[in-house]
Amino acid sequence: MSTINPTGTHVRIGLDAPPRVASLGVGVHGTVSARDVFRLPDLWQLHLYRYEAELTVDGVPHAIRPGQVSLVPPGALVRFHYRGRSEHLFAHLELPSAGELLTVPLMQDAGTQTPVLTDLMQRAVAAAPRNSARAAAELWAVLWRVADLATPADGGAAGPHPAVALAVAHIESHLAAQLTVPEVAHAAGVSHNHLIRLFRAETGTTVVAYIRHRRMERARHLLRESTLSVPAIASSVGIGDLQAFNKACRRELGASPRAVRARVGGI
Repeated sequence: MSTINPTGTHVRIGLDAPPRVASLGVGVHGTVSARDVFRLPDLWQLHLYRYEAELTVDGVPHAIRPGQVSLVPPGALVRFHYRGRSEHLFAHLELPSAGELLTVPLMQDAGTQTPVLTDLMQRAVAAAPRNSARAAAELWAVLWRVADLATPADGGAAGPHPAVALAVAHIESHLAAQLTVPEVAHAAGVSHNHLIRLFRAETGTTVVAYIRHRRMERARHLLRESTLSVPAIASSVGIGDLQAFNKACRRELGASPRAVRARVGGI
């Protein structure tokens, strides 16, 4: 089955198993020649760009901008035209040929995911000399995130608004803190009122209700699956007052913390 569509704008990749990493690192180009022309007959190319240039893959042009990521399939004829010294993170890899194939743009903007992808790829680069399995795991996470950047090919809804995605990520990382909507909005890079409107449109609920729900879902998990004390669990979900935690459990989970814990093994 072909890994690139007839228009040259999308590729089909398998991610049911980790990639086999042949090489990865930081590529520096454009210092000796403004052009590179080559193929990798048996390997995929993953690039995360930090510069502006032009890329042509099997005759189809793609503009390169900082924060863009490309996935070039094996055997494709690649032509780069640089505008000076050009540095990018790269990986040359093999992907599974069996299992479900995902359709992904050959070139796309990583947007708010750029720092995450950069960090993961740098971790893979650092791990590669001493632990190839760790490097492959980091790169597998990169590939899944790259696949998730794309709008579904079946015409389904795109992913969440970038500001909502950032807000959710901040909330999930700070459930033990005293979260406020202005703080979450600041982390998402939008105003308080704009986040409220976006969050309602994307999730059907409010920021405050989402925080409360996620805190109590985590509390439910810890009550049922751990031996942590009730005060420790309350603190770990950002509710330091035991009376307030007890009320929140009754409201959100339908029972007191001790009763929720007692349900282990039951319905």
